[in-house]
Amino acid sequence: MANKKTRKVRSAAKARPKAKARKNPKAATTQPLPKSVVSQNRSEGIRLFKLAGRPTKEQFVLVYGERGPKMTWDQRAAAGVPAKKFQAALAEKVRG
Repeated sequence: MANKKTRKVRSAAKARPKAKARKNPKAATTQPLPKSVVSQNRSEGIRLFKLAGRPTKEQFVLVYGERGPKMTWDQRAAAGVPAKKFQAALAEKVRG
């Protein structure tokens, strides 16, 4: 009988009660943006990144402080240094 292949029998699945659907009020209020809007926002951010001279994270920290790399371009402009003026502000920080 060692040559015979043994067949494993699956144990019967136990019946479980189905989980109740929970209402998530936060999910109902936030709706994803259409892809076109997301693409436009992303392309605008990339355009401003290029305009600023493709700065590194270290350069963002020098000019804007610790939160610099995590800020949006609108927040950076509100902090006083828009993308157009980034290289001038960086040169000033590096000089002294």
